[in-house]
Amino acid sequence: MIPTREQAYEILKQYNNEESHIHHAHAVEAAMRHFAELYHEDPDLWGVVGILHDIDWEQTTSTPEKHCHLAPEMLRKAGVDEDIIRAVQSHGFGICTDVEPQSNLEKTLFTIDELTGLIITAGLVRPSKSLADLELKSVKKKWKDKAFARGVNREIIKQGAEKMNMPLDDVINETIIALRPVEKLIGM
Repeated sequence: MIPTREQAYEILKQYNNEESHIHHAHAVEAAMRHFAELYHEDPDLWGVVGILHDIDWEQTTSTPEKHCHLAPEMLRKAGVDEDIIRAVQSHGFGICTDVEPQSNLEKTLFTIDELTGLIITAGLVRPSKSLADLELKSVKKKWKDKAFARGVNREIIKQGAEKMNMPLDDVINETIIALRPVEKLIGM
C-alpha cells in the first residue's frame, strides 16, 4: 500500500511523539514534494516517503547505528509498499545501512534529510527567525562554519548533490524555496 498523507502521519505518530521529529517530517515532506515536481514525478508518493523516513528514529536515538533497521518491520506491519521501505532504508546509506540510493526519489531523500536541518537552523538564527529572507549566500556562509549546526553531515549533502547530478548551490536553493511555505508547520 502507498499510504495517503494522512495515513502516513498516523503511522509515523505510532512511533514518534516528539514535536521536533514531527517538524522534521513536515520539512522533509515539503522538500521531497518540491523536488518531485522538479523531476516531474509523483509529489504525493515522494511526500509520503519524506514523512515516513525517520519512523524508527525515537527507538534508535541511543543506538544510531540501528536507525533504518527497525523501520522495515514497522512499515510492513502497517502494510506499506516495499519501494517505500527501500527508500526509507536508503537515506541511511553509508551511515547505518548499505542500501545505496538508486532512484531520483532515494537520492533526493538521502541529500535533503540533512540539508533541511541546516537550512532551518540558518533561518532560526536570522533576526527575522524566518526562511522568507534566507538566501543561498547565508546558508553557504553557515555551511563553512563547522561549529554551526555541527550535527549536520555536510559531506553527505555534497555526496547527495553529486548523486542527484545537481550543483550543490541549486540543491540548497531549491530546498530553501521548498521550506518557505511550511515554515510555521516546521516550528519556525
